[in-house]
Amino acid sequence: MPKEKETPIVMKLEQNRKVMNDRIGVDASFDIGFRTLKILDHEVNVYYVTGLVETPVIVEVMRQLFEMNDTTEEVTSVFQQIKDDIPHQQVEVVSNMEKVITQVLSGLIAIFIEGETEVFIVDVRAYPGRTPQEPDTEKVIRGARDGYTENIIENTALTRRRIRDERLRHEIMQVGKRSKTDVCLSYIQDVADPGLVKLIKEEIKKIDIDGLSMADKTLEEFLVNQGRNPFPLVRYTERPDVAAAHLFEGHVLIMVDTSPSMIITPTTYFHHVQHAEEFRQSPPVGTFVRWVRFFGIFASVFLLPLWMLFVMQPDLLPPNLSFIGPNEESSIPIIYQILLADLGLEMLRIAAIHTPTPLSTAMGLIAAVLIGQIAIDVGMFVPEVILYVAVSAIGSYSTPSYELSVANKMARVLFVIFVAIFGIKGFMVGFLAYVLLLASTKSLNTPYLWPFMPFNAKAAVQILLRLSMPSLKFRPSVVHPQNNHRQN
Repeated sequence: MPKEKETPIVMKLEQNRKVMNDRIGVDASFDIGFRTLKILDHEVNVYYVTGLVETPVIVEVMRQLFEMNDTTEEVTSVFQQIKDDIPHQQVEVVSNMEKVITQVLSGLIAIFIEGETEVFIVDVRAYPGRTPQEPDTEKVIRGARDGYTENIIENTALTRRRIRDERLRHEIMQVGKRSKTDVCLSYIQDVADPGLVKLIKEEIKKIDIDGLSMADKTLEEFLVNQGRNPFPLVRYTERPDVAAAHLFEGHVLIMVDTSPSMIITPTTYFHHVQHAEEFRQSPPVGTFVRWVRFFGIFASVFLLPLWMLFVMQPDLLPPNLSFIGPNEESSIPIIYQILLADLGLEMLRIAAIHTPTPLSTAMGLIAAVLIGQIAIDVGMFVPEVILYVAVSAIGSYSTPSYELSVANKMARVLFVIFVAIFGIKGFMVGFLAYVLLLASTKSLNTPYLWPFMPFNAKAAVQILLRLSMPSLKFRPSVVHPQNNHRQN
């Protein structure tokens, strides 16, 4: 992003006041606060945004400044005296107007002093938002119930609470010429790959845009070359414990202000199929839950195309599975039934998102019981189509990553179309294209199908089985950690 020309702060408050009025609209915007004070025979101007600051703190700062008039007798430097007496733990000195304006619009207050070319910036932010609560999409039976919020300050604190290591770094930068959105890079200094940290920093600094309107998603599209690939190249999480676990492994987190989702980089396909619930249970139970989830993901992609293939070519079925396939004729071809039912379920999911919660449950019951049954009774669908489409949908919902479930759903539709047109050859070509796409995908130079391509036996075992934590002595090599050992 090109660097803006810096405007210096001058000694005359009148000129500084004119710049502030023109740039941030003190008189035009009702939420821009401005006060003129007389402190130690010097004029002092204070600027702030009313909706982003903590009022009691500002009142206390101003009270302390006014008391200086009564308690201070001889002053050699008004600037130094005010600096020493400001009752706040975070006070910064700034010498250019661009930094002052950005900080004021971020929720800090700026204190201008007559005859000085530097300004005090005091952090009194109090962003409006909700309290930390468990994310709806990452619920666990046992475990922490807190989750990230839209406040980047709270989010760094939630992470710091779980990693009290002096080498944990939270590097903040701003992206967007107009939005100046705070973006925080989080990593453990002696664990994360310095090359990865440098690469992400450089990519973020290259972003040249007015603002991050969709927060982390907009940033992601600049960070990774998604192109036409529907599969997610980064992982999102709203759970601080999940974020901390990835930081310990050597991943780098990206936090964007106004978003409760943290971006985890780099990630592979198998990062998207793991869930915190597996690690909150014993290893055998966690392994069972993981394999059930794997089966659901497999069914969400391959069940419908396989059933379609067996319907078209029943000779492929062994005699003991000859019952698979519709038992009655239908006037609508099976391929159209599958596509219509799949489209209907997707419409139902979208409608549920935009429907108030009490009504969405009733709508789901109506769609499942009434519409589905009536569609079968009138001959629009055969029962088997509803059954297999429903099982595939359940597999999609069991996928921890929403982005991956949608990508797999798109792949499933293409599979079904290939099978309908080309039969078994279409299934084989579709399967090969699916694997080749995943094998050729990279996320920030990380192979998407690692540890199976390229093959890493120890890491592959950890994907297939939920191992006990004492047995995991080494960090995953895919992120190239500086320190490979979890335990001495």
